[in-house]
Amino acid sequence: MRAEPTRQLRLLDLQAVDTRLDQIAHAKRTLPQLAELADLEGKARLIDDQLVRSRTELDDVQREVARAESDVQLVRDRAARDQARLDAGTGTAKDLQAIQHELASLARRQSDLEEVELEVMERAEAAEHDVRELERGRSELTERIRALEAARDEALARLDAEAGQVAAPRDRLVGDVGEDLVTLYEKIRAGSGGMGAAELRQRRCGGCQLDINPVELQRLRSAPEDEVLRCEECRRILVRTAESGL
Repeated sequence: MRAEPTRQLRLLDLQAVDTRLDQIAHAKRTLPQLAELADLEGKARLIDDQLVRSRTELDDVQREVARAESDVQLVRDRAARDQARLDAGTGTAKDLQAIQHELASLARRQSDLEEVELEVMERAEAAEHDVRELERGRSELTERIRALEAARDEALARLDAEAGQVAAPRDRLVGDVGEDLVTLYEKIRAGSGGMGAAELRQRRCGGCQLDINPVELQRLRSAPEDEVLRCEECRRILVRTAESGL
């Protein structure tokens, strides 16, 4: 391929723009906030799962508390009625004796139920504590996530602004280089890690950073100025400058 030396030199400017745009794109993909956010969001999902289980457990225990309280109250009400009958002294001696036996039985039953009630209330208190701690941890995590999201958005906005400034002259550079040379450059760039053209500087390829061997160097010296050269090693376009050492 042939292209005027000025077009080839402009290719280096285009490459500089594309290299910086690639660096900005890489910086956006690898923002430190992204990895930390992914970690915190994973932790948030775990806490949310734990909260669902803990709240379900708390609801179950609270229902047990309500049942235990109801059972105790039923016994207390029955005992109160019996005590009232006993205090009134109505009925036969046999009836009053039966009431006394029932009151003793109800007292034992109430004691047993109150132990159950206490145990269930202790479990309810522990479950409430677990839910409060999880909710506190989730709230703190939410604040950290929001702060990181704000930092991420700020960094992305800054990089997007820079990308816009860097990319501004690209269309003009493409026009200066010419469609034929740009087509070759883009094809090479796609398969060479984003670098399609490199400066030949001090007898070294600016792409693969390898010195040009003497035989190839002699060929490059004798090549016409408008010939588009390629590196023998990496196949990138080699652009000659005053620093090429030819």
